[in-house]
Amino acid sequence: MEQDNNSEDDSVGPAEDDTQPQFPLGLYSEAVEVLWQVRTQRRQKEPDLPETVTRLTTPDGSVVYLVGTAHFSDSSKKDVATTIRAVQPDVVVVELCQYRVSMLKMDEKTLLKEAKDINLEKVQQAIKQNGVMSGLMQILLLKVSAHITEQLGMAPGGEFREAFKEAGKVPFCKFHLGDRPIPVTFKRAIAALSLWQKARLAWGLCFLSDPISKEDVEKCKQKDLLEQTMSEMIGEFPALHRTIVAERDIYLTHTLRQAARCVEAPPTAEKVPAVVVGVVGMGHVSGIERNWDKELNIHEIMSVAPPSRLGRVVRTVLKGAMWGLLGYACYRASKGVGRALLSLPTVQSLLQNIRTPSV
Repeated sequence: MEQDNNSEDDSVGPAEDDTQPQFPLGLYSEAVEVLWQVRTQRRQKEPDLPETVTRLTTPDGSVVYLVGTAHFSDSSKKDVATTIRAVQPDVVVVELCQYRVSMLKMDEKTLLKEAKDINLEKVQQAIKQNGVMSGLMQILLLKVSAHITEQLGMAPGGEFREAFKEAGKVPFCKFHLGDRPIPVTFKRAIAALSLWQKARLAWGLCFLSDPISKEDVEKCKQKDLLEQTMSEMIGEFPALHRTIVAERDIYLTHTLRQAARCVEAPPTAEKVPAVVVGVVGMGHVSGIERNWDKELNIHEIMSVAPPSRLGRVVRTVLKGAMWGLLGYACYRASKGVGRALLSLPTVQSLLQNIRTPSV
């Protein structure tokens, strides 16, 4: 997804419909130049930014302001808005992929309902999209998100919606989805875990019930505390940390560097350094910093190995169990429906006529 506000491509050229207003090309060019100058004047050269913002640069002079956020934090939303308003970026990149873009379009009330409402249809959709093991893992993580949502009364992704809204107010600002597709992440994560690790992780997610407060969420923005938490997670599931955190650090770094290419300034289309705002979870900031000047192999972290023989057996067993449970549920439901139908007078009369021999 890419949002390109006031872009030249959307406005230049004759209108196909005669009823649409047509603007002289010279007038349009002047308007573009004026908007560009207005944005340049609004852009602060030495912005006073929140402490959650990290500044990165490229060899050609482009600047990336990386906003580290906590995903259920009101103050993170303010940090994002403050940064975008101050630097008036050419591009805003968020830690979302096309499979989670709906998060930008829903309001808080709808998202709260979605996060809490995990039903059979969602389970089937997740399994169809990601496979049995990855789909079930996604549902378990949705359960965790719903648990936090219920505890805080706040839907996830507020900082991304804030970034989308603020980017729309900046002339010529493009909006990019910067994260690796979530099906790839889930499939690589599941493939990296042993059967025992999968069972332990699923057990922990199923029985997650610890209370969480807004103060706990804000602590996630403290780098030292977050690094300690990450270290504990690495000790428990090093493969999971590699696929869910470290590999996505690489992907996000790649996306941010792509977004930081020079842009064309009107009216001469001269190439000038870009200004980019990246909005990512605080847990990715240190990894992006480490990878910033390295050569990156994106193809390596996008491949998904075929399931092993054991994996196919487990998948078949789980599929059988699921269809068995579904079949049993349908059987129980059909018995109830059958009894209800048999109690109807019309059906009883029809059965009576069938039983009565003709004369």
